[in-house]
Amino acid sequence: MKININRKNDLFHMQAVNDTGNTIDMDGSPTIGGENKGFRPMQLLLAAIGGCSTIDIVNILRKQREPLEDIKITVDGEREPNVEPSLFQDIHVHFDLKGNLSEEKVKKAVDLSMQKYCSVAKTLEKTAKVTYDFSIERS
Repeated sequence: MKININRKNDLFHMQAVNDTGNTIDMDGSPTIGGENKGFRPMQLLLAAIGGCSTIDIVNILRKQREPLEDIKITVDGEREPNVEPSLFQDIHVHFDLKGNLSEEKVKKAVDLSMQKYCSVAKTLEKTAKVTYDFSIERS
């Protein structure tokens, strides 16, 4: 796995490019002179745990032949106050699933992802308390 990062201006705007040409813009906050032209690097970590776990959950539910219509994820992270570097101390992931889904199968899928398969969650849990829950909207 390889990522190239190119600086886009004379401030903090950067663009990350993966080996297949996909891009993500990054920037610093205005408080340090950034222009909010992209995700901040710590925001990318929260996006990564949400994306990683969602891939797992969708795959597991497909294997279980569960009729998932949609899934939305909210990730909240709290960083350590007044220290540098300011690591995440608490991360909460909420999965909002839609479909006529079995609550037991959804729970199993979410648990397997967050406790076993999601590499990002397993990495972040070394320094942060990672919690999660889910809700199901029946169609």
